[in-house]
Amino acid sequence: MLRSLKDLEGYAVSATDGDIGHVVEFLLDDGNWTVRYLVVQAGGPLFLDGRRVLISPIAFRKVEWLAQRFHLALTMDKIKNSPDVDVDKPVSRQHERDYHGYYGLPLYWRHSGVWGMGAYPGLLAGGTLDLDEGPDEDSDESGDVHLRSAKELRGYHIQGSDQPIGHVEDFIVDDETWEVRYLAIDTRNWWFGKKVLVAPRWASRVSWVDRKVYVDMSRQAIKESPEWNPTDAINREYEVHLYDYYGRPAYWSAGNGPNQTHPPRPSASSLP
Repeated sequence: MLRSLKDLEGYAVSATDGDIGHVVEFLLDDGNWTVRYLVVQAGGPLFLDGRRVLISPIAFRKVEWLAQRFHLALTMDKIKNSPDVDVDKPVSRQHERDYHGYYGLPLYWRHSGVWGMGAYPGLLAGGTLDLDEGPDEDSDESGDVHLRSAKELRGYHIQGSDQPIGHVEDFIVDDETWEVRYLAIDTRNWWFGKKVLVAPRWASRVSWVDRKVYVDMSRQAIKESPEWNPTDAINREYEVHLYDYYGRPAYWSAGNGPNQTHPPRPSASSLP
């Protein structure tokens, strides 16, 4: 199912033996537009320092959508002793290696799939750490930064092929693969308009310096595109209409969508 990241902020997060806090932020992979980490504001007796910790979707045991709660296959003590990461600063690949090393998780970037060799983060939950296996494309890791704050990206302007169009208001994600399927664009800055969806893979480039996302579509094309109502669930009928309008190949027809055959989704298993 497709969900708004804004709607997931504030969700409670529980370890196997108690509550640890609530979601305050998400870190997105700027290479393939995937949610790599939840940023959790920790609290309670074990987290008196009130620090923020990173939680990977690999660690999810289950999600109660109605109760707005993420359940983790991790203990409170394991999370408490996880490596410190200053989430207010860019998170480098080296920080990720330390994080995965602590939890004994495979490195998802070792292979071409969204999550290593698979489509779902849970497929890595039963894997083994592979720090020394195969070539590492990020050999100079100390300066590598590829994770971006979802909150920071909100407000980025959308630059069309001819004129500015609007700004990023939200992100629509697949709650199984955690890929960002759409950027929710508010066009009201430029005309008495509407909100529309644009797939991030349709962007020609992103300028982090200028805080702009460039798309090869005209303002008029986006102005006439199917409107998005944030109060309505996004169904396949709407998606087909959207992709047909832009004449773009649908992600689900390329073997990447929820209606395609993937390896069986893994059942929850305990992590170290």
